[in-house]
Amino acid sequence: MAAVPQTDREKRKQISVREIAQVGDVVNLKKTFNRHLHYTIVKDRNVATPRDYFFALAHAVRDHLVGRWIRTQQYYYEKDPKRVYYLSLEFYMGRSLSNTMVNLGIQSACDEAMYQLGLDIEELEEIEEDAGLGNGGLGRLAACFLDSMATLGLAAYGYGLRYDYGIFTQKIRDGWQIEEPDDWLRYGNPWEKARPEYMLPVNFYGRVENMGDGKAKWVDTKVVFAMAYDSPVPGYGNNAVNTMRLWSAKAPNSFNLQFFNDGDYIQAVCDRNIAENISRVLYPNDNFFEGKELRLKQEYFLVAATLQDIIRRFKSSKFGCRDPVRTSFETFPEKVAIQLNDTHPSMAIPELMRILIDIEGIPWEKAWDITYNACAYTNHTVLPEALERWPVSVLEQVLPRHLGIIYEINSRFLQKVREKFPGQDDRVRRMSIVEESPVKAINMAYLCIASCHAVNGVAQIHSDIIKNETFKDFAEMFPDKFQNKTNGITPRRWLLLCNPGLSDVIADKIGDEWPTKLDQLRNLAPFVNDAGLIAAVQKVKQENKLKLADYIRTHYNVTVNPASMFDIQVKRIHEYKRQLMNCLHMIVLYNRLKRNPNMAFVPRTIMIGGKAAPGYHMAKRIIKLINNVARVVNNDPIIGDRLKIVYLENYRVSLAEKVIPAADLSEQISLAGTEASGTGNMKFMLNGALTIGTLDGANVEMREEMGPENIFIFGMTVDEVDALWKRGYKPMDFYQRNPELKQAIDQIQGGYFSPEDTCMFGDVVDNMLHHDRFCLMADFQSYVKCQDKVSEMYTDATAWTKMCILNVAASGKFSSDRTIAEYARDIWGVEPTLVKLPAPHETPFTEQKSEIEAPQLSEY
Repeated sequence: MAAVPQTDREKRKQISVREIAQVGDVVNLKKTFNRHLHYTIVKDRNVATPRDYFFALAHAVRDHLVGRWIRTQQYYYEKDPKRVYYLSLEFYMGRSLSNTMVNLGIQSACDEAMYQLGLDIEELEEIEEDAGLGNGGLGRLAACFLDSMATLGLAAYGYGLRYDYGIFTQKIRDGWQIEEPDDWLRYGNPWEKARPEYMLPVNFYGRVENMGDGKAKWVDTKVVFAMAYDSPVPGYGNNAVNTMRLWSAKAPNSFNLQFFNDGDYIQAVCDRNIAENISRVLYPNDNFFEGKELRLKQEYFLVAATLQDIIRRFKSSKFGCRDPVRTSFETFPEKVAIQLNDTHPSMAIPELMRILIDIEGIPWEKAWDITYNACAYTNHTVLPEALERWPVSVLEQVLPRHLGIIYEINSRFLQKVREKFPGQDDRVRRMSIVEESPVKAINMAYLCIASCHAVNGVAQIHSDIIKNETFKDFAEMFPDKFQNKTNGITPRRWLLLCNPGLSDVIADKIGDEWPTKLDQLRNLAPFVNDAGLIAAVQKVKQENKLKLADYIRTHYNVTVNPASMFDIQVKRIHEYKRQLMNCLHMIVLYNRLKRNPNMAFVPRTIMIGGKAAPGYHMAKRIIKLINNVARVVNNDPIIGDRLKIVYLENYRVSLAEKVIPAADLSEQISLAGTEASGTGNMKFMLNGALTIGTLDGANVEMREEMGPENIFIFGMTVDEVDALWKRGYKPMDFYQRNPELKQAIDQIQGGYFSPEDTCMFGDVVDNMLHHDRFCLMADFQSYVKCQDKVSEMYTDATAWTKMCILNVAASGKFSSDRTIAEYARDIWGVEPTLVKLPAPHETPFTEQKSEIEAPQLSEY
């Protein structure tokens, strides 16, 4: 399997999926690059820094977007299609340069232009900051969805917040996680366009004056302005460019009169910061609800600004016309689809009701029909600590009018429950949106389910759980409302961009249409015994591993064996994701080698990466434990390079693009019934890694697609977990029965991995033995046995590679294009198309007649 990494020049010859660079394009790009260096960056080649070169290239690439961007928006105004609005408090976009070049088909031309200018495009790409406006899966899913919506020709808009500081930068110091602010905007963002002309007022606090007839006035409020920043979202190869609009909080220009009259001008200016704090920083919690007032303000700020924008666009349908065209809201649900990405934007429901009733003068029943039919809700978690419950006391102060509307929604909703289930007072109490204990609070998930026409989970098993358990009462009330939409990933970023070697191998076998028709990967399966394909896949994997090994040596000062199995678990650090179980397995492998240094042992490099929420004590202890185990293992001369452990500091989108293509084994080991879907699992599968996992989230559907013989499944099922708890789960029993497990835990407890403080991990051990909420002890033996099977399989390189090929071949279902096509048809009522809009230099669409009627997309 040994291979030599390719030189950059050799890589440039790999063109199959990336198109051939035309001489004219290269010449134009060089001119544009030099023009931007001179006129935009205001530097010459004598004084320009690598960052200057990156910005010049980014602006040159952006120039290719602008014409398409304007054309696309003109096309939407002309055709006036139903528009889709995807509201999310997180968009984890990562870097944009490579993705934009790939989607526009200009990567080869840019590559060649930079080469001729004596610059290395890979070095320039590394300078770009990740746009880390998300915590993990939910935010990255939103980013993949935007890519698919543009590629499928949907008139879609992503709406979120432009946080000054994204997800924190993680540093590992002495094994501990340290958080540093992510000042991603320090050098500017070449992709965004500020839109101060769309500055919109957002109100907070104040009081309510009832006007009768259900109407009210919200008065004496404090105003904050929302300023729009637009970023382009290019579709793949179709000349469509959609918009992601992020809001930034701006203080109003008028001063606090009290300070002004006191002459304290300085204090009045300084106080502007308080208003602008709303979009200052992303809350770094994943699967955990923190009921802070600032977070509520962020959620409402997003929906208030967005709904004003949606209604403005709805009223003025023709391009260039700023005067209201539509005065009736009858057709609003036929022209507008609002998707709520989890409950974070759920204040959109009472806010839309407020606008329709208080401002537009529409009666309650009609306003309710409009809101109900326009809004849909995606649930992302069943963990009770993650579900949002806003205390009434906070809402009463910050959003008094909205609390009144929620009370009215609840009152009318419970009346319907009583009508459908007469005499079932307990059911009525359980289904109330307003919870009375432990503190009086609004259950935001219940508000969404009662107020939206569609509710979906994000994998079949998750959708079944929310229907049959979490929201069982609601599913009985609205049996047709609940749907499943299994998550997906964009194959453009997660294969074409991050793994060009494998992309070319695939294109050689099955052609180059698969980036937009991922189902075509099925055509690889008949070649599974083709010796040439097996060798090519092995060569690409080895090159990717050598590249990652080089990165690890440079950044972490750890030398790893590229011939070892790369066993990788990268995701947020959370007890339910069970990084701790992986850590225990590391210790078991270490102990086996220490006991018998001459044993037959399949070399492994185990990598774990991910961030813990700053306030999550246990997750941060787990990171420290993994690093302490790594310190012992990596410095033991008896072990050598047969077992190495690497903690991947500051895991983020751009690091994932390096790690995932190099993985041999993907760890998806959450307790069955806890991970809603997962999308990392799909990325590893698409890049030819094999999965060790439980029957949880999308793992279940991955197994269905690839066949049980091509995935390593272990552990209890959801039903077996339920049965264990009903019987009475005693983790201590499993500890006593398993000598290898007992030895590992005793070593942790005895200070073997923390001689400087033998009690350091006492609470971690106590949790495992006495409060094992996620059943590590119960699943551990099955996990270790399955890992032994993995090692045995890895010794047969040909059989392993065949499994990898079958994994890739079965990945088609997990394209976000398929997911979005399902949302479009089943929830939003729009039809995806593969129409290719004319490029800026081609005939404008207004002059085209027959060609513009799009062929409908039948593949998904």
